Amino acid sequence: MNTTFPDSLIPGHDAARLRTLHQFKIVNTTPEQIFDDYVAWAAQLFNTPIALISLVDAEYVWFKAVAGATGIPGLVRNESMCSAAILATEQVVISDYKPESCNLIKPDVAQSIGLNFYAGAALVASDDARLGMLAVIDKNARDFSAAEATVLTRLAELVSQTIELRYRYILAEQPGEWEDAQRELTLALDENSALARYLISRNQRIDLADIEVAQPILRRLEGVAKVLSRRLGQSLTASSVID
Repeated sequence: MNTTFPDSLIPGHDAARLRTLHQFKIVNTTPEQIFDDYVAWAAQLFNTPIALISLVDAEYVWFKAVAGATGIPGLVRNESMCSAAILATEQVVISDYKPESCNLIKPDVAQSIGLNFYAGAALVASDDARLGMLAVIDKNARDFSAAEATVLTRLAELVSQTIELRYRYILAEQPGEWEDAQRELTLALDENSALARYLISRNQRIDLADIEVAQPILRRLEGVAKVLSRRLGQSLTASSVID
């Protein structure tokens, strides 16, 4: 079932949202391994050819990381499904690219390369500003189960926390700590990727509606969450010592 969108692509609070987004100093930055790892795993996990992390700027939607496509830094705001998706109140936005599904965007680009399915979970800052989306995209129309929505939401929460952690290290002028954090998070995600490869080899696909499949995946996501929680706590402690 498709999401219902509001009447305007630009929300009334967009200026405040953009201030929060630019505070993180991540818009239009070069690729970083951990974000590439997140989208690679999302594409694998949800059985889609494309996954991406988007950041919705004033006039352009930047792709911080993309799996399954190359040479696409982003899209103008009125051509990106992510720019409409940040407006929705639902936890997970589900849509196709037909004009009647969301008249806020031009579906030309998506339709030209045969994209027919979009599911995204918002990247949300601590002040509740929606920065962008973690999205999975398919060329085939498909359903998206409640179990899949739960996992996508949790993964988006981890991406949001990773953006926060990155910002804290940049603010503290600790690029080395950020590199160390990326390596540690990548190792945690590698465990998820290994599990996903095993499940795909066994069943040809990952069925998150199967509780025996979903539970170990969620447990491994909590392993990533523990790394983030510990490092975010350490960065706060270091900041208070400096102050």
